[in-house]
This record gives sequence, C-alpha cells and structure tokens, in this order.
Amino acid sequence: MAALDEPLKKILGGSTAKVLAEHLGLHTVGDLLHHYPRRYAERGELTRLSDLPLDEHVTVVAQVADARVLKFNGGRGQRLEVTLTDGSGRLRLVFFGKGIHKPHKDLLPGRRAMFAGKVSVFNRKLQLAHPDYELLDGDAGNGAEAVSAFAGQLLPIYPACQQMASWKIAKAVDAVLPRAQDAVDPLPEALRDGRDLVPLPEALLRIHRPANKADIAAARDRLKWDEAFVLQVALARRRLAETQLPAVARTPVTGGILDAFDAKLPFTLTDGQQTVSREIFGDLATEHPMHRLLQGEVGSGKAQPLDALVLTPRGFRSMGEMAVGTEVVVPSGELAVVDGVFPQGEREVWRLVFSDGSAVECDDEHLWIVGDGGAEEQVLTTRELRRDLHAPDGRPRWSIAAAVPVDLDDGGERPLDPGAVGRGLAADRDPAARVPDAYRNAPRKDRLAVLRGLLDAGSGPAGAGVFPAAHRPLADDLAWLARSLGGRARPVPAGEGTYDVEVALPDEGRAGFRRTIRAIEHAGRKPVQCISVRHPSHAYVTDHFTVTHNTMVALRAMLGVVDSGGQAAMLAPTEVLAQQHHRSITEMMGELAEGGMLGGAEQGTKVVLLTGSMGAAARRQALLDLVTGEAGIVVGTHALIEDKVQFHDLGLVVVDEQHRFGVEQRDALRGKGHSQREKQTPHLLVMTATPIPRTVAMTVFGDLETSVLDQLPAGRSPIATHVVPARDKPHFLARAWERVREEVAAGHQGYVVCPRIGDEEDTPKGAKKTAGAKGGADAEGSPEDAEEKRPPLAVLDIAGQLAEGPLAGLRVAVLHGRMAPDDKDDVMRRFAAGELDVLVATTVIEVGVNVPNATAMVIMDADRFGVSQLHQLRGRVGRGAAPGLCLLVSEMPEASPARARLAAVAATLDGFELSRIDLEQRREGDVLGQAQSGVRSSLRMLAVIDDEEVIASAREEATALVTADPELTGYPELRTALSALLDDEREQYLDKG
Repeated sequence: MAALDEPLKKILGGSTAKVLAEHLGLHTVGDLLHHYPRRYAERGELTRLSDLPLDEHVTVVAQVADARVLKFNGGRGQRLEVTLTDGSGRLRLVFFGKGIHKPHKDLLPGRRAMFAGKVSVFNRKLQLAHPDYELLDGDAGNGAEAVSAFAGQLLPIYPACQQMASWKIAKAVDAVLPRAQDAVDPLPEALRDGRDLVPLPEALLRIHRPANKADIAAARDRLKWDEAFVLQVALARRRLAETQLPAVARTPVTGGILDAFDAKLPFTLTDGQQTVSREIFGDLATEHPMHRLLQGEVGSGKAQPLDALVLTPRGFRSMGEMAVGTEVVVPSGELAVVDGVFPQGEREVWRLVFSDGSAVECDDEHLWIVGDGGAEEQVLTTRELRRDLHAPDGRPRWSIAAAVPVDLDDGGERPLDPGAVGRGLAADRDPAARVPDAYRNAPRKDRLAVLRGLLDAGSGPAGAGVFPAAHRPLADDLAWLARSLGGRARPVPAGEGTYDVEVALPDEGRAGFRRTIRAIEHAGRKPVQCISVRHPSHAYVTDHFTVTHNTMVALRAMLGVVDSGGQAAMLAPTEVLAQQHHRSITEMMGELAEGGMLGGAEQGTKVVLLTGSMGAAARRQALLDLVTGEAGIVVGTHALIEDKVQFHDLGLVVVDEQHRFGVEQRDALRGKGHSQREKQTPHLLVMTATPIPRTVAMTVFGDLETSVLDQLPAGRSPIATHVVPARDKPHFLARAWERVREEVAAGHQGYVVCPRIGDEEDTPKGAKKTAGAKGGADAEGSPEDAEEKRPPLAVLDIAGQLAEGPLAGLRVAVLHGRMAPDDKDDVMRRFAAGELDVLVATTVIEVGVNVPNATAMVIMDADRFGVSQLHQLRGRVGRGAAPGLCLLVSEMPEASPARARLAAVAATLDGFELSRIDLEQRREGDVLGQAQSGVRSSLRMLAVIDDEEVIASAREEATALVTADPELTGYPELRTALSALLDDEREQYLDKG
C-alpha cells in the first residue's frame, strides 16, 4: 500500500498537511482517504438558518441580504456586518479589523455562498464571527450556472475543525482521490462476490464523491466489512493459536473440596452463578486452555445497615437508597457506578467508634483498609479488628485513611457568598441553625469558605481552631465540613447542650488526617445490604473505606481445579486488592482453607498470599508451599510473576481487573504451568465488573469466550417502564394520570418529575443549561430539540395544572432545590408519612428519598434527561413489596433519536443493556479509543453497537478463513492490511483483552 502511505505534505503542501496532521490526525494519503464524510447534503439540505444549534460548528448555504461597515471604539475600530437569509431565517456574520477587506469585496448583496463557523449569540441574535466561506456563484456572469450545477450534487460534509472547514478538506480529498485506485483490497474475492461488496478502490471513490445515495450505501457496506473483517481475522488467529496449546483437563471430583465448600455456603448460588459455573467447568474439562471473560461477577458482599451513608457526587445518601447505576465516590476521589445491590436480611451489627467521636455501623464480615503505623495497609474484617483492637499499652492499634476530598453538588441554589453563610451562622447562634444542604453538598472551595467563615467569626484562623458553644446541629455540620476536606473535627461537650468543636485542616496538597478506631460496640440486629462498585478498588466512601467483592464464581472454579490435583493462582493489580481477595477466600472457605493444619478440614487445602512487601520468612514459606503443592490456591500481585516463583502443577490463572496487566505479565504467569514435568498451558479466566455489550465483546475481546452474570438484585420489586407519546397520542397522557390516581386509590403514592423549577428567567441560555444536565443527550440547542421552541416543563407550572385538572382532589405538593431547607424537610416528612399523595419535583428526588410506598413515577419531557438519570429516577419506585411503574412522557416525534432512546430505556432494567444504550450515545470512539489502546486507528465506519450483524458475519467468515489458512499464505493483501492495522505487540494486546 505504498501509494497510500505517501505523506500528505508531498501532495498538499506543508501548511495544509500540518493542519490536517495536528488537528485531525491525518498524515498520509491513506489517512485522508479513510477520513469519510460525516453526512451528505443537497442544496437546501444543509443546516437551516432557523434551526442553528448554539455553540456548534455548522455549515450553511445562504444568500447575502445586506452588508455594511460600522465604526466602534471612538472610530478607531471597524467591523463588517453581513446579513444572510435562506428563506427560513436570518443570520448575522461579523468580521473585524483587517479581516474585513476581502469579505467586504466578496460578500455583496445577492451573492450566494457556503459559510462555516461556530454559532454564538450577541445582543440576542445568532451570529458567526469570522466564518470561512466559499462563493458558489463565482463571477457575476455565470452565477446562475454555478448554482444550478451545485443544486444537483450530493455535497460531502466532513468532520472538520476550526482551522479547516469541510469544503477545504473536500478539496484536499480531491487532490488525493486518484490514488484510491492503488488501494490494495484486503477482502478475498470470494467473500466480496458472496456478499455483493464493491472493490475497495471503487468504495473509496463512491464514499467521497457519490453520484447518488445508492453509491453512499454501497460504499458504507463495503467499508464496514473492511474494518470488521480485518479485526476479526486478528482475533480468529489468536483463538486458533489458543486451541493448539496443550492443557490438562481439570475435572472436579465427587466429595471433594468444591462439594464441601458448596455445602457450607450460608446462601444459595444464584441461577446466573450456577450457569456460569457450568460453562467454566465445561471449559476446564477440555485438553486445550480455557480462555474466558467473566463479566459482572460479584460475591456475597459485606453488609451495612440500610441507614448507613454512602457518598455520591450529590452528597451522602443512605445505603438503602443505593440502586444499580447510582454513581458513588471511591476513596481515590474518582466516581464509580454501583453495579449490584444485595439485600442480606437481618444481621448482627457493630458500631465502630473513631477517635473524633464519629461512628459507622456494619456487620462482622465487613472489610476495612487499615494501618497500624507500618508501611503497608492491611485488609481486616470487623471481627478481626474486635479481637485485636488495642496495642499492649492500651492505645488504639488501627487507623483508617481519609478519603480524597471531592467536589459535590446537590443541585441546590447558592445565592449567598459561602463565607458570608458561615459568618452569619456563627453570629446567629440559633440552637436549630444548620449549614444549608446546598452549601454542605457543594464544591470543595465553597465548603472551605463556609468553614472559614464559621471559624473566623467564632474563633481564630481556619488552620487550627475551636468554635465555642455550638449547639448540636451546627456542631455536627462543622465536623462534617472539616472531615469532607480531609480535616479533623472533635465536638467536646461544653455545657447546656452546646459543644466546643476542635477543628484542624491538613496543609494544602497534603493527605487528610487518619482516624483511629477507639471502640467497637454491639448495635443489635438490623436489616443490612451490600453493594458492589464498578471500580478496581471495589471500595466506596462512607467516612471510611469499605470493600465489596468479586470472587465467588472464580473461587468455585479454583476449588474445582484443586480437586483435580492442580493449583490455581489469582493475580490482583494491587497489594490491598490481593489482601482483600485472600481474606475473602479464606473467610468463605473457613477450615477448608487450612489443609494440612491442625483443625483444618480433611479435604482442605492451603490458601497463601504472595506480595512484594511480605517478610522474608513468610515469603520463603509461601514459595515452598507452592513448589511442593501444599498450597492449592495462591493470591498475589506482580510478585507471582517473578522467576523464582515455581508451581507444583499450575492449572488455572484468574486475572482480576484484567485491564490493569500487560500482555507480558499475564503470559509470564501462564508460562509457569506444567504437569508431570511436561510444559502445559494453564486455563485462563479474566474478570471484569464492567458490563460489556455483546458487540463490543465480539470486537474488543473477541478471542475470549464470554460469560455474563447479569441477574437483577434479589429483594427488589419489578419496575415497568413505558413511553407516553404526548404529542402523537394525547389520550395516552390522560391515561397516565388515570394510572397515578389508581395507584393512589390502592393506597400508594407517586412522583411527577420535571426538568425545570419554573421560577427562573426563561432565557435560551438558562433553558439550555436545564435541558442539558450532565448525562443528558439532547441539549436545548440541538437540531432535534430546536423544533420544539419551548423551555422544558416546570415543576411550579405542572403542579398547578395537575392539582386543578387530572389529579384534582389528590394531595399534591412540590419539591425542588431552591426551597428553604426546612420546607424541603417538611414536604419530605409528610410524603414519607403518607400525608401527601403526589410529589411534583425536580431531580432533587435523586438524593435522600426512600419511600417504599411510592409506586408510580411520571417523568415529563423525559427526552431532556440522560440514560443514567432516567435509570436513577425510576429507582425511586418499586422499593417496597408492590411493583413500580415509570412513565416517560415525551413530545418528540416517533422517528426521532430521542424517542428511540426512551424506548430502549423502557425496554430494560438490565445494566448490561443500559451500558449498550449509553455507548450508542457516546459512540464507539470512546469504547475502542480508551478501552483498547492497541488499535492504531479507531473504527471510522463500523459502529460496534449498530452493526452487530456485520460483526457477527465477519467473525464467522474470519474464523472459516483462518481455520483453512492460519498463516494467510493465500491472502497476501489481507496480511498487509493486518500489519497496517496492528503491529505484533498491539495485536497481542487487542487479542487478549
């Protein structure tokens, strides 16, 4: 493909080639030929002036209505203002300074041109500042002919940048398009003929310069196959190579350690866990290595009471409010999604009391990341901490690290200066005074300003001080603010119900203060549940670190291998995670993990830990247990990969959080397998807690057989979700209100959610902000949304209409972020107590709302919300014994992308399917660009979500071809394309996932 490898600089010149390289990543002729048009337009099909989306780069065709030069800045400056029209609307262009001369000469009234630029607003009018333009009528004499010629063409609109407009890219493509004839076709002729695909050179010509829409369709079909097929050939070669490797079949034995383990489990394996286990054991029983990806695996979990607190980006929420899809804060300060919620019934609960007087509750099996003054953190259960709580001198032994401070925002209004809020509270001394929620759940700088205001007015400097005689509510808030910033706060009783609050904050850039565990008290029996968090740490923030697990199915596979006489190794990316897994496995196995030890079970085995920080004696013993076969299971970090680590008979490698390891590291561990001194390849199981849609799994992890654990959590009622097309079928909306009345008549309650409060000024900018909330797909200025020409529906408007109309007679109240805290608390108290029937609210109900009796939710203008918001909102219903109902009301037309997205959300509660929908919004550039750095260039034509049929067919064709000709000796063009896409190292990375 030498012609396509030619640098663009040789053909286009240095300046153009530099812009294409720096801003679009295009370096060679082939790069530019594969920079396909985003869309095509005929004259009049470009963006209409009446539909211009704000803040987006647009290309329009319009006629100059008038042009005038204006003076400003006392006559020292001048600007050219040009007004355009296309029959649907008007648009102003503005040019400044020396840049006015050429457009003043070119853009005369009556001239027609293409214009490209970013849409902005000035003096309430849309404008393009210094747009690029291309005259369409040329000289005045042949203007009509030029416009007529342009009218019949399909105009390619390329992905462009500010430095180079679409038509300039089109001209560059024109310069290199003749070289498309030199493109080497990677698809075998038989495949092309069988699938009726055009040759590659023809496809490139048609995609860039189509004569009609059929040309575009044929070119796209062909180019999608190129991308899918070459990728699947690489994966098929890897799969075939795996099947050629020898492995020992590992079959569990009746009455062995696996049966004993299953018999002692305090809970029943889910159907999903049993199904996946059967798939894995089927693979283990073959004489070639298993190579399987396990998605979504979670274990039995470690539980907290339902009123325990979990930190989310909007502030603390109770454990009982957690739902699949809820975003939580992990100890590093990153955000992660809850991907499993597991009610555990009633358990004995313990209260850990920390050195600053704060406390948290959990069950005896809960895991903690703690330190004792040494270099390394440890992972211990509550039970272990209780047994060894104090040092010999009586001082607390264990301390817990602080979480990284993060920005919060509960959506509430903060009209006052945060420092003034703090000073006002300090001066007020009202016994019931509290820091308003909006200032507690605020960015770090605002929380710090409130705290400094309090301390400045009530004591000394904020670095270290005492706020005297605070009543309990304010004392608690002071302490909360300090801890949220990594600081230390200790309320000390000062008499008459007040407290002196001692506060200290860490120096800028320093880690937060640690707190010691002062006592562990029995708190009684309580309902508890655990959550799993989709993050490598499996941890979340509650004022401390807590860890949930990912080991159940993998552990059963390891025990099956031990039964067959082999050993299993689990590779974890960090020491803390390795300790966590080791602790979890030994806890779940009990005496079965004490094989050969006094008190151990007869059919038990040893479970050893191997990390880099272990002492020499412990390390020597672990290595000895591995080489002799005394240890059937080892959990470790990169230390497992070292040359001196030898196994007696390594049969299974389990890789947790597979993306954290390089190919060489995984291969080094798998290379340690042998049986009876013969080299054998261990079976491989890789685990990820991230749901991966099937098409992505086929494309990105295509050499791995995939097992999916996707059961919904137990103990939750089903939620039915339906789309209500209010504009197309207004009687559906009437029926929605009837359903709400029916739920209330049955003794239940409901929510009505609106995107906007209704007391703000309805400016375009404000409306855009409301509609385009984080996670939203449809901003107010999008072409799809612009047709509607109205602001989003508002709580204050809808509540009045409902109370006087379809919900007349019901007890209706409003709730939104700008209400006074006491008013919000009062409304929520009354709703929770059943004194209200319907709550009309903004998304403020995402936080702090857990009313099991609420069964119905109507979301107005549902197309204004993103997938994650819709999923979290509907999680407010179906929390009790009765099933939930969620109605998504939209006025968007049936054929619109927004309606298709709502229909998809309505079709599933499954996290895997929702991830697919989310990826459809973000497109596959994010999927492959971030998940797989091994791909030299992201997929340009193939959409991994939409093109499942192409991917599946390409996988079949690739598998058949590689099986018949593994080295591709009969397909030199395909070998060339393969090497162009992936170098050897990247091919391995891609293939192994």
